[in-house]
Amino acid sequence: MKKKIEILAPAKDLIGGMAAINSGADAVYIGAPQFGARSNANNSIEDVAALVQYAHLFNAQVFVVMNTILYDNELETCRKMIWELYDIGVDALIIQDMAIMEMDLPPIVLHASTQANNRDADKIKFLKDAGIKRVVLARELNLHQIKTIYDEADVELEFFVTGALCVSFSGNCYMSVANGERSANRGSCAQNCRLPYNLIDGNGETLIKNSHLLSIKDLDISDQIPNLIEAGIVSFKIEGRLKDVVYVKNNVSFLRQKLDSYLEGAGSEKYMKASSGTCTYTFDSSLNRTFNRGYTDYFVNDRNHSIGSWESPKSKGQYIGKLIRTVGNAYEIENGELLNNGDGLCFINENNEADGIYVNKAENGKIYPNVLKEVKDGTFIYRNNDAAFIKIVEKEHSAVRKISTTLLLTETEIGFELIATDEDGNVSIVTLEHSKETTKNNESIEENIKTQLAKTGFTPYNADEINVMFSQNWFLPISKINEMRRTVYDQLTEIRLKNYKREEHQLVKTSHPYPETKLDFMYNVSNKTARKFYERHGVTEIEKAFELQWDPGKSRVMTTKYCIKYELKKCPIHQKDIMGVKVKEPLVLKQGELEYKLKFNCKPCEMEIWEKDAEFEIEEDQFH
Repeated sequence: MKKKIEILAPAKDLIGGMAAINSGADAVYIGAPQFGARSNANNSIEDVAALVQYAHLFNAQVFVVMNTILYDNELETCRKMIWELYDIGVDALIIQDMAIMEMDLPPIVLHASTQANNRDADKIKFLKDAGIKRVVLARELNLHQIKTIYDEADVELEFFVTGALCVSFSGNCYMSVANGERSANRGSCAQNCRLPYNLIDGNGETLIKNSHLLSIKDLDISDQIPNLIEAGIVSFKIEGRLKDVVYVKNNVSFLRQKLDSYLEGAGSEKYMKASSGTCTYTFDSSLNRTFNRGYTDYFVNDRNHSIGSWESPKSKGQYIGKLIRTVGNAYEIENGELLNNGDGLCFINENNEADGIYVNKAENGKIYPNVLKEVKDGTFIYRNNDAAFIKIVEKEHSAVRKISTTLLLTETEIGFELIATDEDGNVSIVTLEHSKETTKNNESIEENIKTQLAKTGFTPYNADEINVMFSQNWFLPISKINEMRRTVYDQLTEIRLKNYKREEHQLVKTSHPYPETKLDFMYNVSNKTARKFYERHGVTEIEKAFELQWDPGKSRVMTTKYCIKYELKKCPIHQKDIMGVKVKEPLVLKQGELEYKLKFNCKPCEMEIWEKDAEFEIEEDQFH
């Protein structure tokens, strides 16, 4: 049997979720009223229920994100909410806290969130054996590591394919807590990684001023989809539960077309689409036309280029061209004819900071800005607000999804019968009692009938094949044809929803050994029930979650694969031929009162960020 490959889209709310489905998503993930890692993207149970109904019509799935860590007093609220979500037909929950594995749950499928830091094959295999159906992999993995996990753990794998990147290993960033008691693991990330910092070396000298040194580019590994499928990925996830509808539609339609061309071509023997329907678009999707900080393939092909977005954490957008010159109160820009009134432009100014202007008027190759700023000739100009593109994509019918049907109109002893068969084999039949009279002059009205039956309008159906089988040229009023068409499709919707099969899985408590016996704070154990889960699986020592035991000033607040030494071309492993003089450590990041020390672990190729009073040994350069 062919394996289903899925595009999984973010839904900030019901409207965003429906737009994602219309644009071709096979599944959407959305927040419930509580416990999602984006506290600004919560939704009512009623809205989630409406999205479930809409998605299931297309055989698309809805996953609810419940991936924060939980405190003891929240567990019962969480358990009750899970039952409510199960009752409204949600397909799966995306979780981080192992307390959920201990609860009295309905037979709902569970996915392990990327917040659970899924990097090691043995831990992922443990989760699978404990009853987790799918694992959302850490973004830092390369193709070889993904393949190894797939071979050893034999579990459904999901991987981010486009969108913003967390610079930290997911679930292991404690900067927000340490700086203001807002926990990223509780849905309240303060995005300290997007702030500007000074970089100071061990001699106290400032190497870099006021740069966004922890801000990294956005992810785009869409060209790796065939390789990732072969490595074992079945779900391609788009980041962005806080992003707008235009971003979602653009990303989903872009990936839908990319994946379909693979599924219809090289992958057609082994793989298939995961949901029903075909999409049409009134716009040409392109990832650089909505929010992006420039793109990187991160580590999927190992570490091979710079990934920092140091000038600005804001959207860079689409490269237009260089500034040719300023003439009077207007700019002349390469490819300026691409620009429209209302566009937002972005450039890096002489202070190496991101700056911007709005286009008041674009005419005759000249760009008249809202404010004339001094911009050096030759400066790269980007468009980060594409007014015309946004206007098109925002329209509800810029992305339309239709289920293919075949209609057959025949006669019965007492009248007529209309049969609709959809692309998934569902059948809807409507009969009409009606006297049989031939048409005037005995002329065929078959073409007329077909024209009426083809008018599927705003329904989710297309009539791609219509057959009329009459023994004589019967007359049928247009009003009756339209009534039969409407009824047959209304019934088909009910039949499709009734025939939708949700996968179910009843959790059974297990006691197989966890791969570790001692867990530090990075395992985020924040309640007695999660502690009980790990203890039953053989763990003997468990540190409390960072949020419950933070030691101000001395803690490790982030671990990351991203490396500032590499960005500076001072990496003793990858850049030893070009690195020149070593930097004097410890390197320090400073932003106002905030101060962090950087620790470089070259063996696993990772960087740690510690608070300013932390003490640690600087690893001697054994690679030189």
